[in-house]
Amino acid sequence: MIIIPARLASTRFPQKVVADIGGLPMVVRTAQRVAHLGRVVVAADDELIVSTCKKYNIEVMMTSTTHKSGTDRINECANILNLPDDEIVINVQADEPFIEADVVEKLIKRLQELKQKGEEFIMASCYNSINDEAAKDPNLVKVVLDNEDNAIYFSRSLIPYNRGGGAQYFGHIGIYGFSKKSLKEFCDLNDAPIEDIEKLEQLRAIYHQKKISMVKVTSTGFGIDTEEDLKRAVEIFL
Repeated sequence: MIIIPARLASTRFPQKVVADIGGLPMVVRTAQRVAHLGRVVVAADDELIVSTCKKYNIEVMMTSTTHKSGTDRINECANILNLPDDEIVINVQADEPFIEADVVEKLIKRLQELKQKGEEFIMASCYNSINDEAAKDPNLVKVVLDNEDNAIYFSRSLIPYNRGGGAQYFGHIGIYGFSKKSLKEFCDLNDAPIEDIEKLEQLRAIYHQKKISMVKVTSTGFGIDTEEDLKRAVEIFL
């Protein structure tokens, strides 16, 4: 089950999810990239997104306009759909029109492995290696890992600080996976101070000592965070 949370009034780039990329609205292009992997539903907060998706035969559902995060939005959608507790739910961001299918497939495989082990709380995400210059970009979230590829911390800052030399940087790819049960558990957690400071909702799990299992992937895709990103995306389809 792939759910794409789509919010119209983005703080940094309003209405970006319906912006045109090579003749298709961003949210539609994102949905089409993963459509062959399973059922895809867009969880929207505005009728413009709903009508846009319906125009292109993308399954869409209206959700509350008051959700603080995309994960809260997909949780509402999963509840409306009455998914079973062990259903794997993938959160693909609406601003990821270049997300590769094999990245999603690797995340699904990791979730299946975690489920087979009987993990009570399942949350997983992806990362890739990035260079020093990319690591300085605050729009590109970095992640530091433990020896089992669980996330220690995410930050918009350059982490780890390269005082001793030889630092290796990992960029977080904004795709998340849960079981339906663990999705609800995550959304039931109290907000974390670090979550609000960094504006990164995944820090809520770390603050409450919940594991985020990370999967290393190779990806050249990028999210659309700014108008400059949109111009870059449009140029790819010229």
